[in-house]
Amino acid sequence: MAYKIDSTACVNCGTCEPDCPVQAISENDGHREIESAKCVSCGTCASECPTSAISEE
Repeated sequence: MAYKIDSTACVNCGTCEPDCPVQAISENDGHREIESAKCVSCGTCASECPTSAISEE
């Protein structure tokens, strides 16, 4: 199960992106997105997000 980012809660701080071990996170239209095909569901991004914008789908 992949993780997803709630675009309404994401403040585009970028904290999650460098911690992703498979580079599944990128910026798009003022917020970050997770490419579900790359996501390995490790949860690192969710634990790093300061606004709790990332959750498991």
